[in-house]
Amino acid sequence: MDIFEQLTHYFSSSGMVTYIVLLWLSIYFIMTIWIFVYRYFVISAAITQEQITLESLIDGIKKIPRSSLLSYALKKRRVGISREALEVGKQRAIARATMGLTFLAIVASTSPFVGLFGTVVEILDAFSKLGDGARATLEVIAPIISKALVATAAGILTAIPAYSFHLILKRRSFELMTTLQMQTEMIVASETLDVEQGTL
Repeated sequence: MDIFEQLTHYFSSSGMVTYIVLLWLSIYFIMTIWIFVYRYFVISAAITQEQITLESLIDGIKKIPRSSLLSYALKKRRVGISREALEVGKQRAIARATMGLTFLAIVASTSPFVGLFGTVVEILDAFSKLGDGARATLEVIAPIISKALVATAAGILTAIPAYSFHLILKRRSFELMTTLQMQTEMIVASETLDVEQGTL
């Protein structure tokens, strides 16, 4: 029996709950892949841009590029730059960059339970049919249990990449936050130095 025949037999002998569980996990898996790929490239591009901006600040260039995530905090400020405004800019940038991470955490924590729910329902349904007069031998029970465990395996298979991707994006977000924090410190230090030199 080839894989196609096995899948056909599996789906033809499965109940509605199994269909719902596998569809649910499929949506989880597709969303996990999409969020990771999209967010990884967005955060990586932001890190690259912000590191370039940080290098320019270190070199003494005080003008922040418009592409910088902190640039909006510096617009139309006539009385200098405040640390509070820069902190708001940093937090806003981090919040925008980390959109989707909560969903990955939800998928990682709930997928095994969704799969386990499908397995439990399948086993209960199978045992109820065995109780109607079928003989409960190993040859009868083993295929039922193995078929029911597919949902659990699908849940674990969905949770593993979701958890891994969550950690990867969390680390990249930390790198972005660190770069923005260094920018903030450089900008505040530069403003403080300008004020001190202006009063001498």
